[in-house]
Amino acid sequence: MNSVHPPVLVVGAGPVGLVAALTLLENGISVRIIDKDPHHRIGQRGAGIWPRSLELYNFLGVSEVNGLGKPAPPVRSYKPGTLEPLQDSSMVPPMEPSSAIPFHSPKLMGQQVLDVILRRHLEKFSCSVEMGTELRSFEQSDEGVTTVLTKNGITETFDTKWIIGADGAKGIVRKQLELAFLGETRDDTRMVTGDICLKGVGLDRMYWHRFGHFSKRGLSLRPTDEVGEDGWQFFLYGHELDIAKIAQSEELVFETIASIIPTEITFSKVVWMSDFRANIRMVDKFSKGRVFVAGDAAHVHSPTGGQGLNSGVQDAFNLGWKLALVQKGFADKSLLETYSAERLPVISEMLGVTTSILDKAISSGDPSIGRSPILYMLGINCRFSSIVLDEFVTSIEGRPINAYGVLDEGHLEAGDRAPDAPKMLQVGRAEPDVTTLFSLYKPWYHTVLVFAPDLAEATPILGALKAYDNSIVRSAVVLPSSASVTPVTSPADLVLVDREGYAYSAYLMEAGHMKVFVIRPDGVVGAIVHGAEGMKKYFSKIFLDA
Repeated sequence: MNSVHPPVLVVGAGPVGLVAALTLLENGISVRIIDKDPHHRIGQRGAGIWPRSLELYNFLGVSEVNGLGKPAPPVRSYKPGTLEPLQDSSMVPPMEPSSAIPFHSPKLMGQQVLDVILRRHLEKFSCSVEMGTELRSFEQSDEGVTTVLTKNGITETFDTKWIIGADGAKGIVRKQLELAFLGETRDDTRMVTGDICLKGVGLDRMYWHRFGHFSKRGLSLRPTDEVGEDGWQFFLYGHELDIAKIAQSEELVFETIASIIPTEITFSKVVWMSDFRANIRMVDKFSKGRVFVAGDAAHVHSPTGGQGLNSGVQDAFNLGWKLALVQKGFADKSLLETYSAERLPVISEMLGVTTSILDKAISSGDPSIGRSPILYMLGINCRFSSIVLDEFVTSIEGRPINAYGVLDEGHLEAGDRAPDAPKMLQVGRAEPDVTTLFSLYKPWYHTVLVFAPDLAEATPILGALKAYDNSIVRSAVVLPSSASVTPVTSPADLVLVDREGYAYSAYLMEAGHMKVFVIRPDGVVGAIVHGAEGMKKYFSKIFLDA
């Protein structure tokens, strides 16, 4: 899929940049992805992957993230100065399994492994990361962007149509766009984090160990086989420690850990480490012209709550399908304005959530305090977006935005996460097949779900769908459990019978009623409408000449 001038340049090849590139490639858009570092980054870094992100990887066909990710071990804290357990707790708030939420357990996967998985998926599209390639500057016009790149001392001028800056908080893209990076630096929170190989008498690898006090002097050790059979991700924190000094010396890391853990420790090596100070900042907008920012280039915050990397890849997913439609000529450039409009409220609320957890951790000394299922990110919504349409909700001027939301399976509006439903019987073929709604949702097309008592009632809507290109809009009629499962002929791409009622329950439908749900390529409910006219009204907000 390489071309002389791919229309999108992705700057930065961490998970955010890789997801942006993969989303575009899945949409048939060729990309060039560069990273200024000559070598791929190592380390666990942001290892927590929450359910909404697991759904995103599922839509992208990256099933390895859920399959290889590990559940979070229980956290064991100790009485001061001893290895006597004080209490066992969890960094993961409890949540009941649900048929509408197939990925209800967060997973842990180091960023180093996640990057490898994502790069392998890029390679399926003959796309690879150009390491050691740095963006030095860019100039944009109405028609495109001219960039200056360097590699091994050689300068190159490269023309492209769009830039996605996923180059981190210190990257050039946001700085050259002169976007405001609003917020504060928290001097009360500083830590050293990294990966280390060590063995300790009495340190059971079944637990995530925590010693000391979060704001005074403490240590977190999470076992991770990704680093090695004696590998751990560590965090050293507290104002009684000279974090800046410790971060400069492997020996000081060893000494500090040994002074905190009251047992015999055998150290092997520090694989990677970095010091960290909590910056809580975000841009005032996510783009300017043909250039966009995502992930740490757009927002940074305390690691408490583990929302950062997850938010970044969700930025990329939101942007990817919209940019693809514009580049392919199906949508007007104005659609891209909704990227900033939809993500700004989400990120603003995310910073509030993570800062609240940080403050509670500092005051209590316990970083697991203040965690709730909101961290699963399943309630995140864009009900306020100008491009969603809900004919069943009365529009209220000045309605407060609750972008982070709380998942309520008894309520569903346009702009919410689309629920899953298992055990759907696919008919219209000689041998009926069982599938899930999530298996229908892909990042390169909208899925129109027509809940109808029978195929005849769905016919007007299916007829109206003929006006849209099948490469960007697909249809599925969802029939109630009482419907026949004999082979049928239908203009719908799929006919499904909800034999066990999971879909009707998740989408709050009553048998005998009809309703249309338009699911966006990012797994968000774009529209909930009565019929064909509402559907056309929604698509007129997305597509040209719709």
